[in-house]
Amino acid sequence: MKKSFQSSRDVIIRTKAWAEATKFYGIVLGLKVSHRSNTMKGFETGSFCLYVEKGEDHGPVFEFLVPDVEAAKRKLLAAGCVVVEEDPSLPRCYVRDPYGIVFNIGQSGPAE
Repeated sequence: MKKSFQSSRDVIIRTKAWAEATKFYGIVLGLKVSHRSNTMKGFETGSFCLYVEKGEDHGPVFEFLVPDVEAAKRKLLAAGCVVVEEDPSLPRCYVRDPYGIVFNIGQSGPAE
């Protein structure tokens, strides 16, 4: 039986100080760049991939992959979670749980 919620290795932060942040993770910590675009840079840490995105500051966002994003969203909202950001074009649906953790609900791949 496939798990309903499965974490990915992705953690994302967003900051207006993008150049400084990417320099810190790449030079000070010496993390290898695994993804590069005009607005986002990914760093391989070993256990997870840290993505640093340009934009309004927010703390770390973890990711859970699910077979049905809309069903998962309904389940989470019924359990007291709130949507803090949603952009289907990415796709992105950031949810804050009742205990303050923010995570993205992403679409998992086909069942194996």
